[in-house]
Amino acid sequence: MGVEVFIANEQGAFPIDEDRWMRFSLNVLKSQKVSGDAEFSLIFVDKSAITGLNERFMGKSGPTDVLSFPIETEPYTAGRSPDSSSANQRSSTQDSYSVPFLLGDVVICPEVASENAAEHLGINSHDGSLEDEIALLIVHGILHLFGMDHELDDEAEIMEEREQELLQLHYRKGSLPGAV
Repeated sequence: MGVEVFIANEQGAFPIDEDRWMRFSLNVLKSQKVSGDAEFSLIFVDKSAITGLNERFMGKSGPTDVLSFPIETEPYTAGRSPDSSSANQRSSTQDSYSVPFLLGDVVICPEVASENAAEHLGINSHDGSLEDEIALLIVHGILHLFGMDHELDDEAEIMEEREQELLQLHYRKGSLPGAV
């Protein structure tokens, strides 16, 4: 099975290159040392849907550009087996498969991302486009799944540095056709 990325495009206002963002997400996850059987979902929604999620789960009114929902609460470890034993041990109840580690979901609203993209123009090679903004939001959301945060200045600095490393590695260098 390996690492699987699931994409759902539940909005229709903005074109989304699902294959591109699936490959990009997979590369970012691999750079975060995700291996073995793991699942991640990337969902694109409209402004109404993200507003509802933001209010329900974050207690904040109005829309936002990205939300992250970690599923498994244990830290990710490569090859984790269902009984939390080492990857090489096999339970007598296991067949030839293992239960995947459920990383979580990242939900992005392209409409809000489009509105915010111009604010990032010129910052860390961001060209102000929706494409650049979506790449940033995917990385940002994935890092939240790994426990990174930006509430405190020192945390924000560490998270922003990692975002830029991942964008440079998998997006900016990969912006040539077929290189993502």
